[in-house]
Amino acid sequence: MSPAPAPAAAGAGAGADETRRLAGEVARVFDECRASLAVHPRKLRELAALRSSSASGGRFLPAFCTALTPLFQILRSSPASDRVARFVAAFASASASGEGGDGFLEGFLRFLLVASAAAHRPARFRSCQIISEIIMQLPDDAEVSDEIWDEVIEGMKVRVQDKIHAIRVFAVRAVSRFAIDEDDGGIIDIFLEALEKEQNTEVRKMIILSLPASNATLEAIIESTMDVNESVRRAAYSVLSTKFPLQSLSIKQRTTLLHRGLSDRSVPVNDECLKMLKDEWLVKHCAGDVIALLRLLDVETYESVGESVMGVLLKDGAVRVQDGHTIRQYFTTNLEADAEQVSSIKLMDAEVALYWKVMCRHLQAEAQVKGSEAATTTGTEAAVYASEASDKNDLLEGVLPSTVAEYVDLVKAHLSAGPNYHFASRQLLLLGGMLDFSDSMNRKVAGSFLYELLIRPLEHEVDEDGNQIAIGDGVSLGGDREWAKAVSELAKKVHASVGEFEMVTAIVVEELARPCRERTADFMQWMHCLAVTGLLLENTSTLRSLEGKAIEPPELLQSLLLPAAKQNHVDVQRAALRCLCLFGLLQNKPDTELVKQLRLSFINGPDLVSAMASKALIDLLTWHGPQVLDQAIGIEPDANDEKTQFAPVDISDLNDDDLNVGVLSILFSGFHKDDWEFSLEGDNHDNVPTILGEGFAKVLLLSENYASISSDLHPVILAQLVRLYFLEGTKELGRLKQCLSVFFLHYPSLSDKHKRCVSSAFVTLMRAMWPGIYGNAGGSGPVVSKRRKYAIQAARFMVQMVQTPLFSAESTDQATMSPESLPSSPSPSVDFDISEEGLAIRIAVEVANCQEKKSAPGKAYAIALCKVAVLLRFRQSEQKAIKCMRGLVSTLAASTSSDKELVKELGQMASRLKSLDESPEEELPQDQAEAIFEKLGLDGGIKLDANPVVPPTPAPRSVRAAPARRRARRAPSSSDDSEAEAEAEAESLNITSVSRVPATPSMTAARAQRASKTAALSKFTAAAPSDSEQDEQSDVTTDEDPSDEDSS
Repeated sequence: MSPAPAPAAAGAGAGADETRRLAGEVARVFDECRASLAVHPRKLRELAALRSSSASGGRFLPAFCTALTPLFQILRSSPASDRVARFVAAFASASASGEGGDGFLEGFLRFLLVASAAAHRPARFRSCQIISEIIMQLPDDAEVSDEIWDEVIEGMKVRVQDKIHAIRVFAVRAVSRFAIDEDDGGIIDIFLEALEKEQNTEVRKMIILSLPASNATLEAIIESTMDVNESVRRAAYSVLSTKFPLQSLSIKQRTTLLHRGLSDRSVPVNDECLKMLKDEWLVKHCAGDVIALLRLLDVETYESVGESVMGVLLKDGAVRVQDGHTIRQYFTTNLEADAEQVSSIKLMDAEVALYWKVMCRHLQAEAQVKGSEAATTTGTEAAVYASEASDKNDLLEGVLPSTVAEYVDLVKAHLSAGPNYHFASRQLLLLGGMLDFSDSMNRKVAGSFLYELLIRPLEHEVDEDGNQIAIGDGVSLGGDREWAKAVSELAKKVHASVGEFEMVTAIVVEELARPCRERTADFMQWMHCLAVTGLLLENTSTLRSLEGKAIEPPELLQSLLLPAAKQNHVDVQRAALRCLCLFGLLQNKPDTELVKQLRLSFINGPDLVSAMASKALIDLLTWHGPQVLDQAIGIEPDANDEKTQFAPVDISDLNDDDLNVGVLSILFSGFHKDDWEFSLEGDNHDNVPTILGEGFAKVLLLSENYASISSDLHPVILAQLVRLYFLEGTKELGRLKQCLSVFFLHYPSLSDKHKRCVSSAFVTLMRAMWPGIYGNAGGSGPVVSKRRKYAIQAARFMVQMVQTPLFSAESTDQATMSPESLPSSPSPSVDFDISEEGLAIRIAVEVANCQEKKSAPGKAYAIALCKVAVLLRFRQSEQKAIKCMRGLVSTLAASTSSDKELVKELGQMASRLKSLDESPEEELPQDQAEAIFEKLGLDGGIKLDANPVVPPTPAPRSVRAAPARRRARRAPSSSDDSEAEAEAEAESLNITSVSRVPATPSMTAARAQRASKTAALSKFTAAAPSDSEQDEQSDVTTDEDPSDEDSS
């Protein structure tokens, strides 16, 4: 009985030898597939034959996996290894449709799933790569059990969250084929969740390409058209083009996509959007009919998008003027019984009118370009250009109406058709600039038509009570700024002689002003007269051109504009204030009554009137300067000299006759009024906070042009703008937030004066925002907590502005230079008073001099300031600032002794400053410290501590018996203190700089990502791993891993 196992052992040995032989053959095939893709078809047949010859024993799958295992050990990705992976996937997918039926594919997928869960990064990477290739190449009729597919899906769902971005890419690709047929939508939910949090570009791009067409994915794909990376934006447009029909998108979505894509700064994104527009939307869905495409875009609402679409299609050559298609086809001639011809006009739709406007402009521009090229060249080339220009002009003349009279009749017909054809009328009105008015008869016909347009009453509605309500913005001719612009362009084209436009328009103004001066006009007549007056003033370069006309400037001001501003109707007041602003801009020095009326309207007028008055005052202030406006009302020039604060003004209680307050102070007081009313609908342009915020931001940005504004007021203005940006009440004002975010992004980098202003404004801002101190209101616990949160956000935001590097011409030149040609010399030093050193000293002095730091709000205020101070860097070149700050650190620690963590951070800061001090034993003389305080503008400087020692963390109070559930704390020994001090000094030497503060809403996402990575790396390096952990990490971490870093 004992010799019986010998044959079994011999059989097992023979099987092992056969497996090794097969593994060697498979490895040889793999090695031959590394060189080129051309040998893959032949090697697939060879490997299939080898599998067929060994299928009966079931040894091929183990041999195949054994031969493939070395591929999982390759650390660096290469074209050769990728060819092997593609070959393996092709063989596995082909085996599913073969006649073997030995379960090779299922067994191989299970082997790959085990590898995908390994700790070794290359193993996970290669397994996910091969799985994704198999699924992509697998035919639809492949017979694979549902059980194995469920395992694959679950395994790849886990890999979608892998920390290596290359693995996430292949995991997303692997499960993308199952997302369409899934019933519960679990894969789609995982994709959408990952897309929202994903930082890597390639992963976001793969997710976008893998999302199926559905209502749940549409919004996410549309949002990806605003991605920071152009490849992701391009992929989003590609998916929208191929997976979403035009009819599945709403009009808002269509216009949004076209607006973003056609205006994108990236040429590939522009091309992809144009491809979607031309190949899919125009050719496939609209059969090449551009009018039908424009109907799907609602050009009446989205006119600019319609013009952009027509422009790119004309430039690409996708749209041309078809034979027989002209504007003249809308004129039809009928024969009456008496044999007279009666012409009738067919009305145009909005899309047709826009089409002809853009088409005619395009033809005119091309003719001008060709004519210019013909004028700058000679010989045959010039003749060719001249011939092309002539052809374009002939085509344009053939498209336009044959005579000016026909053109006038066409526009009149659309005007008479009612408000539904107002858009078409405006498009046709703009065509008038392309007609020839050199003939006196044509000018006479057009002039008569323009007169009718100017005296045409404003459109209005009647409410239930019989009151008239004007349609439109209430200040422009026709109630529409674009309509007024079209009328003015046509008028200046017809009346092109010098002073002719002013003369004709002044006659109309004088005619319309008669009932107003006689006090018999209603508010609609007032608004009509003011609209024409605004048209005249807006298109006049100087008031001298109005002298000697039907109504002269003094009469216009005294008899029309000032009385209109005192009317009771709000819309009349708004229109009058707009005209007063235009009138003041044309004056060399604003009239006294004009400035007084604008001040009065801003102070006492309704909110809509105050908004228009503030806009007028801001425009006049930026044009003439605040000193000129103050002189107009009798304020002497020296009233604003050496001014450090704005005069405290309560505009609610300001008297009409109080002319001692300057215009700038009155406007600034508008920030402190909390009951401004504004609509949250639309773009929120016409509200006082937005107008004042934009105006004062412009004043700071162009401060060199306003020497009369004291530089000491700049920090006050900047602090108010930052406070306005972070106020909860202005979070709905989108235009204001956008304007200020762009301003804050550029302002500190333009000059050192701006940086000094930012540093000086920090303390002013914190005093104004912190609740419960310096006269600020407190409130309930949640209210105070929220206000403190906003103040801390604003403080960190100011720190980021201080840390912003200065923009210079040298930096621009270096940005365009190659790395080899960059100079090796260090960057020039920046004064400490505009850098982080100056800000840190300002904070320390503020904490030391704070009179309310003994109260609860004062203590919280001091702690918040100290938490900002520890974030600031010091340069070793600023030795005096370092010594000064070393003398102030102990004061900071004494003021925040209740916060143990903060005291510890201040101790670390003191250690860092000591390590940066070249002569730590020497003290900074008090006179030099006073010089530093004087340079920083700090009046209340303090005496430096001669022994800058941070007090230790307070020890716990002693008790007789340790309370339950509390561990006894041993007293710190001298060795512990020395070890802690050594650890703090070592940390200060290892950490060269404190990480930047977290990103704020106005900074880019890339900066936030860099900050988070820096914090993560610092935490990682701070914790020393054990030897076993290091050994374990060495198995899965390598610098040569192709997917080692998760880049964005």
